[in-house]
Amino acid sequence: MSKAPRAAGANRDWGIDESGTPIMHIDMDAFFAACELVRRPDLKGLPVIVGGGHRGVVLAATYEARAFGVRSAMTMNAAFRACPQAVILPPDHLLYRQISASIMEMLFDITPAVEQVSIDEAFIDVSGARRLLGPPTVIGARLRAQVEATHGVTCSVGIARNKFVAKVASTHAKPNGMLLIPDAATQAFLRELPVGALWGVGEKTEAALARWGITQVAQVADLDLRSLQMMLGQAAGHHLHCLAKGYDPRPVTTSTVEKSIGNETTFDEDQADPEVVTRRLLALCDQVAGRLRRHGYVASTIAVKVRTSDFHTVSKSKTLRSPTDLAHEIFPVARELVTSVDLNGLPVRLIGVRAEKLASRAQTSFQDTLEEATSEVDFRQAELALDKVRERFGKGAVQLGAI
Repeated sequence: MSKAPRAAGANRDWGIDESGTPIMHIDMDAFFAACELVRRPDLKGLPVIVGGGHRGVVLAATYEARAFGVRSAMTMNAAFRACPQAVILPPDHLLYRQISASIMEMLFDITPAVEQVSIDEAFIDVSGARRLLGPPTVIGARLRAQVEATHGVTCSVGIARNKFVAKVASTHAKPNGMLLIPDAATQAFLRELPVGALWGVGEKTEAALARWGITQVAQVADLDLRSLQMMLGQAAGHHLHCLAKGYDPRPVTTSTVEKSIGNETTFDEDQADPEVVTRRLLALCDQVAGRLRRHGYVASTIAVKVRTSDFHTVSKSKTLRSPTDLAHEIFPVARELVTSVDLNGLPVRLIGVRAEKLASRAQTSFQDTLEEATSEVDFRQAELALDKVRERFGKGAVQLGAI
């Protein structure tokens, strides 16, 4: 739940030049509360608070609850006093982690340059993805649609020249919006903001600046560095001086290695036709295999997830005889696992495929028979050819046929 101050006029059209804006900040909207509303649609439009008991704190709140002054980290007692009619729900952290992991996989499907900041936000650098996927606004629009279609939750996206400006932009795009700040418009955008929008400006720093009559970012930007350091100290003064002028040299840093790669999809309508489910499963296996090859991984375990219309979810996995990054080897295993799931006569709502126990293909030894090795070369060349076609003409240019 973003608590950063905003400027009323900052969420507007700042221009369409995306040439100098490779950084995107993706921030889920009221994430925990939104996840709860997916399985409790009867609560939509009502003030809902996710949190612990009366001695706990607010973890998330719907925008209807925020209208009454409810904020994250507020005590539950204070939140109840502010909004006594709110529906209080206990947190389900396992559910939130599962949905978060799926969304992060969507980001890794765009680019390996993903920096997850928390369970509900991340930065990505799309510099290397533009030729294949289009400009940042196209990538952002497609991602937002995919997140909502798959999980029923929304996210806001900020696009800018660096991480700081992208983060501020996503805050102003909330809820469920996207805001592009062209490189040339960076300082004009920042100058409209209250000084509290600068990273590192808490209550004490804000009060210290206010004593000098400084309440807006524009005033900080107009100060010379020496004066700002006299007010706040050398390090803090230099930090805010850079931010106020739109400088932030920190790159998007992927701090962890992917432990698995997966894709899942929610059907537009609960699906009872096994052939339709199988075709979608094949497409998911194709996507997972393509991501494995793109990142140079092979997987030793394949897992599937099946969710029926009553929201009951079953996960199954199987270890392969030999690691792979090919759809023709992943799909038969995934199909076998899905077929073994007892649906209790219910249609399928969601299906997913995950490749686990990843290793570098370059460092993996493969010991196949001559027949298997020859066969794999044929399949590998075919799937590598698909990769090249998609890289040139887009992901939807060609689909994998029946296996």
